[in-house]
Amino acid sequence: MRRAPDLALWLALTLAAGPVAGDMAFVTCQNGNAVSVLDLSTGEEHARWSVSGKPAGVAVGTGGTVYTVSPDSKSVRRLSAAGETLADVTLDGGPIGVAHDAQRGRLFVSDWYNARLWVLDDETLALLRTLPAGAAPAGLALSRDGAFLATAERDADRVALYDAETLALRHSVPVGTRPFGLGFAPDGRLFVGNVGSNDVTVIDPGTGAILATLPVGERPYGVAFAAGRAFVTNQYENSVSVIALDDLRPVATLEVGEYPEGIAATSDGRIAVANWFDNTLSVIDAATLDTVAVLDTADGPRAFGAFILKGELP
Repeated sequence: MRRAPDLALWLALTLAAGPVAGDMAFVTCQNGNAVSVLDLSTGEEHARWSVSGKPAGVAVGTGGTVYTVSPDSKSVRRLSAAGETLADVTLDGGPIGVAHDAQRGRLFVSDWYNARLWVLDDETLALLRTLPAGAAPAGLALSRDGAFLATAERDADRVALYDAETLALRHSVPVGTRPFGLGFAPDGRLFVGNVGSNDVTVIDPGTGAILATLPVGERPYGVAFAAGRAFVTNQYENSVSVIALDDLRPVATLEVGEYPEGIAATSDGRIAVANWFDNTLSVIDAATLDTVAVLDTADGPRAFGAFILKGELP
């Protein structure tokens, strides 16, 4: 297992790289029934919460509220920034992916077993409605302007795009084989990781048109964006593919820990990668592509979703 650098080395690396934001990473750790709360300004584990049911999906809301999805217990929880359970619901199905719409007070959860999405109240977790989806919906993402909700329909080899206001289905787009994770770039394009065909599909969400299909490493899982680049975790290659957003050219392939999954950008231009089999979080400078730290987590970090709070804890 890779070990985190000591505090002196971490501080030297971060100071050399420039100003450090006080971001916090809330890393769901499935094997350890835990959430590791990592202070990315110091490299230290701020807290470790006990969360039962093998948590995988995660979404950090405004004010430090954290939503977790535990597939084994079928539980969705709303937790405070201190780890207190504020609401808890058990869903009859296979909850896995999660996305938070703070603007409209909604939480979306994908049902892997029953080809649907749950729409929950983001405070009480009461069920508001369900949306039909294709087979085995997994990753969920909300566009940055709040206009679109996207879900990767793994066993249908499709992506569904909904109007986030009305929840009407806008487009059903065939992509590569077994899409799983996905994310919206700063310019609005949707990037989808296809774990079965080892590529990324780029979609215009307004029209549903496929703009490009990009080869990456073996079994691409999650997507994040920083410094004018897309970063894609490749589970079977222990690597991250880096793609330029301007012309979609390949930039580099970066080595990370074993079986990388969840990935997210920080507020100061870094990329955090959860390495499931290594029990670590790799922190990468998105401009230089250097790994500036490798931080320890609880057992089995998945971090499937938006797991970084950009700013200090409330």
